[in-house]
Amino acid sequence: MSNVDSMFINGREISHKVPPYIIAELSANHNGKIENAYRIIDEAKLAGAHAVKLQTYRPDTITLDSSREDFVISGGLWDGRTLYELYEEAHMPWEWHKPLFDYAKKIGITIFSSPFDRSAVDLLEDLNAPAYKIASFEAVDLPLIQYVAQTGKPLIISTGMADEEEIAEAIAAAREGGCRSLAILHCVSGYPAPAADYNLHTLSDMRKRFGVVTGLSDHTIDNVTAVTSVAMGASLIEKHITLDRAGGGPDDSFSLEPEDLVALCRDTHTAWRSLGAVNYGRKSSESSNAQFRRSLYFVRDIEEGQVVLPEYVRSVRPGYGLPPKAIDQVLGRTLNRRVEKNTPVTEEVLN
Repeated sequence: MSNVDSMFINGREISHKVPPYIIAELSANHNGKIENAYRIIDEAKLAGAHAVKLQTYRPDTITLDSSREDFVISGGLWDGRTLYELYEEAHMPWEWHKPLFDYAKKIGITIFSSPFDRSAVDLLEDLNAPAYKIASFEAVDLPLIQYVAQTGKPLIISTGMADEEEIAEAIAAAREGGCRSLAILHCVSGYPAPAADYNLHTLSDMRKRFGVVTGLSDHTIDNVTAVTSVAMGASLIEKHITLDRAGGGPDDSFSLEPEDLVALCRDTHTAWRSLGAVNYGRKSSESSNAQFRRSLYFVRDIEEGQVVLPEYVRSVRPGYGLPPKAIDQVLGRTLNRRVEKNTPVTEEVLN
């Protein structure tokens, strides 16, 4: 398998060579008001996110209007609701897409979406979406992946619930459809998801195993997992953002509020910078402190010609004398001049 470890969206490189690409997922957090969507786009831009992502579907393009047991959610955040009811509340009206795309372009933040059927792809193509995201639940819809791949745009596939074979199939479908710019997101499709379920060591394995850009779709309720993922090779990080976690919408409770998104952008950047490269040399911030390392000092006045005995020398701070490891080469030697106590042991005073 060819190894492609970088991709570009709107000219911005996404790879382990640059800080992580932060995607603010708007999802259902508009809560039925386009004004909320505009405000979330503003907050994403102010926080320093690189992109804001929508979800493009209607309830009838994603499920059936049925109250049969198959279609009723049992347990969890949306217990007792039918899929159709949930998606009716959560979906973003299609007529909002163009004004939101136009607004994001105006303020200078990338915007793209997750399409859930072919008609959604067609709508997003009309808007010249710069990239696409396949949601975890659609990662097994190989015909949809192929249809999206045929656009030739960068493609991100979330892998929640998918096993190794299903991930490989999704990647193959994307490649067969013509996708040449691909990333996969390690994901746990729990809402919210416990950090312990993320098994972040999987990230580095995914990058080696599948040979594509790798990132994280994070559904935990804080930023610890996302920041940690940077050390495991995450080049993209996606988190839901809301104006108010207590807003009562279907996704609000597990989303970041604006100040949390600011922290995510800041802290993942810092985490990436801290990785650096293998370097055992002295760092610039240490240079002024090297003088305070331990070294050998005389602890009494000693006359010229005397032999240096153990009680004459100690290892102390600061570091202007010979290193402590030189003690065996110092003891038993004679002095070629008189030395005063509290002065460093140096080769210049020793025969």
